[in-house]
Amino acid sequence: MAEDLRREWLDDVLTRWEKPVLRLCFSYLCDRALAEDAVQETFFKAWKNYDRFRGEAEEKTWIMRIAVNTCKDLLKSSWARNTDRSVTPDSLPEGSIPFEERDDTVTRAVLSLPVKLKEVTLLHWYQGMTLDEMTRILRLPRSTINYRLKKAKTMLKNQLEDWYYEEE
Repeated sequence: MAEDLRREWLDDVLTRWEKPVLRLCFSYLCDRALAEDAVQETFFKAWKNYDRFRGEAEEKTWIMRIAVNTCKDLLKSSWARNTDRSVTPDSLPEGSIPFEERDDTVTRAVLSLPVKLKEVTLLHWYQGMTLDEMTRILRLPRSTINYRLKKAKTMLKNQLEDWYYEEE
């Protein structure tokens, strides 16, 4: 019976979080195949540790934390250090909401941020996470996350200022 509940839970979690986790992993790893491996590893770890999930954080926060840690572990591997992981917006995984506009300027700007700024940007503005959720995922003080968000916003504003005003 417990195994049936665990299987149901995994099916539900995969349905709700597979695409957001894939986008997060791809943004971290800049490699589609490696991101897909990270997603599989993330959900395997979640399934394996299902009994340890105490509900102190939201399920989404718990899953994203596992994904972030998995990506960080993969980036530490010797294979990842010696691989060209340049990113193009065309190689990004499909989003959960249809996106028709073809201007990829903002995506390129976000992907060009330093890793520490990119991770908070992705979690906050792309995944819609609050500062409290991000403190649990990244295990950083709220002030550090807030500082990184402000710095990322400033960098993006400087990068995108000409692009934005060209549109008007």
